Amino acid sequence: MEGKIVPKTKAKGVDICGVGKNVYIVRSDLGCYMRSTNFHRGEDLEVFHLHPSCRDGDHYLADKNDLFYIIKGNCYRQVKSMNTDEENAVYTLHPNCQGGDHYLSAWDSFFIIFLSRGVYRTTKNLHRDEDSVEYPLHPDCKDGLYYFGTEDYYYMVKPQDKWGIQYVKSTKFNENKDSETFSFHPSVINFLPGGVGVTKGPARGEWVCIKTISNEINLLEMQNKIPKKIGYEKEKMSCIEQNWKVNYRVVAETGGLSKAICRSQFSLTAEYGGCSVNTGKEDWSDATEVKEVLNVIPQPDEKIYIWAFQLCLGNDPVLYCSDMRILDDANPPTDVPLPPAPLLMASC
Repeated sequence: MEGKIVPKTKAKGVDICGVGKNVYIVRSDLGCYMRSTNFHRGEDLEVFHLHPSCRDGDHYLADKNDLFYIIKGNCYRQVKSMNTDEENAVYTLHPNCQGGDHYLSAWDSFFIIFLSRGVYRTTKNLHRDEDSVEYPLHPDCKDGLYYFGTEDYYYMVKPQDKWGIQYVKSTKFNENKDSETFSFHPSVINFLPGGVGVTKGPARGEWVCIKTISNEINLLEMQNKIPKKIGYEKEKMSCIEQNWKVNYRVVAETGGLSKAICRSQFSLTAEYGGCSVNTGKEDWSDATEVKEVLNVIPQPDEKIYIWAFQLCLGNDPVLYCSDMRILDDANPPTDVPLPPAPLLMASC
């Protein structure tokens, strides 16, 4: 199964918003956010630490006054910077502005999309619901994975199709006229939840035979040093960060952003290019080769097979796990030795 992007409805604390010339992808699960001036060309990609008070929002949006809004339940936090929580204030959402499926800001208004009702509401103020109007939502605008706005446009991330992951730029949700469609740059896709499953290939676990031992001369005991890899292929996976400028606090908190993204990817379900496993107890240090000494006593003319478990993205091994099996069977084990991931967007 091919990977695809996790929609906002299944990704707690993840959203996209825009302000001025900048657009942002918020990843609360990773404790950071990405800023870019152009998702299509992958320009000016910077990753910043997300302040703890700005994490785990239900929705994120921003307006032309360079303010960010983090909605949790029926309240929202207004801040000048999601990195520092500067100039913060908390307000209640007006009852008419509560329960939206998506929130964004464009022009001089806030937009609230109510998918079940098939409408969107515009308002000048989320707290007072000033100058509000409701419009029918055009059918082509009902299937967005994410919605975000800038000063003069709204954008909608469309479900993946034969042309890949794309977003639509337009000016009216009720008519969907004069729209343009753009593809995401691969470097931006890598930062979206499920993205490395799209660019690198879906995750999978596999057992690899690393040694075969036989007793063809009827020895009573044999001592074998088994070469085995343990750890994370940091150098191989660092390519997903090659166009990113990553803040030092993000590196310190995640232990390496590409590592954190891979761990998140493995925790996702197969629908989103993951394999639903929790890798928190595995060794995520740089991959090295170790030798394990095994004392085995094969029967005469018997073969023993040493199997090791690894996790891959596409065809590339990414994490060499600690699990090993000694079997007299040339067929690999069929079980997955890692615990299941508890949640879709769990940090593993």
